[in-house]
Amino acid sequence: MDVRELIEWQHALGADEALEHQPRNHLVAAAEPTPKPTQKPALQTTPAATPAAETNAKPLPASSPTPVGARTSTKPVGSTNDAVLQAQKAANEANSLEELRNAVETFDGCLIKKTATNTVFADGVPEARVMVIGEAPGASEDEQGIPFCGASGKLLDAMFAAIGLSRQKNLYISNTLFWRPPGNRRPTPEELAMCRPFVEKHIALINPSILVLVGGTATASLLDPRTGITKLRGHEHHYHNEYLEQPIATFAIFHPSYLLRQPLQKRLAWQDLLHISTYLEKNFSGVS
Repeated sequence: MDVRELIEWQHALGADEALEHQPRNHLVAAAEPTPKPTQKPALQTTPAATPAAETNAKPLPASSPTPVGARTSTKPVGSTNDAVLQAQKAANEANSLEELRNAVETFDGCLIKKTATNTVFADGVPEARVMVIGEAPGASEDEQGIPFCGASGKLLDAMFAAIGLSRQKNLYISNTLFWRPPGNRRPTPEELAMCRPFVEKHIALINPSILVLVGGTATASLLDPRTGITKLRGHEHHYHNEYLEQPIATFAIFHPSYLLRQPLQKRLAWQDLLHISTYLEKNFSGVS
């Protein structure tokens, strides 16, 4: 494997950020520091302190631990709340998908936007009955600016194709986060909170008949943060936010990246897809 192939392989694994200014070979053990020669303590030449001097001497202040809740970082207090308010104001003013996309692309409150290559807004048919909300863009999505376009996206397309749904005809796909977290890490609650006003307005503008939440992060962010996806999947829920006139039938399914790691869970995923298909057939005479 040459140097170029090695770098591309590391990039595919998510190692796309340098943590030090100079490269360091971690396979070579660092040289142990040479111990300094011990020195004998100097003879005491000053007289010992008298009891009175000891009584009058001021003790050095003891170092106390940082109080719980004290601010120790350089991040301004209230910056997250300010960003959420900024996002909510921008979402309130967006009255079309184009305006909302522009609001997301110009929003600077979320720091991970600075490390991302592209804003990943959406893909598919805006008039679709079914809207899919995933978690956050990965490396492939960040590179192409399209949600679910990597290995997990191919599996997701195959899953929905099995029940007659596709992003080319009758499916609309977005995420709870519009920028890739560095190293594909899990989104933080603060990042999700900053993007949530845009996501809520996004759902309202599409106004789908069915909302499908893909993965635990999307489910916790929009449906129920207290209950895991294992218990939420397999049931019909109802999602509502301030922009919607009425609740939307909502289903939670496993993330395809999880299914790639745990293929035995595809049996449950197929049951969930059949549940969605049955709901569409019963209430709308099919997926079209």
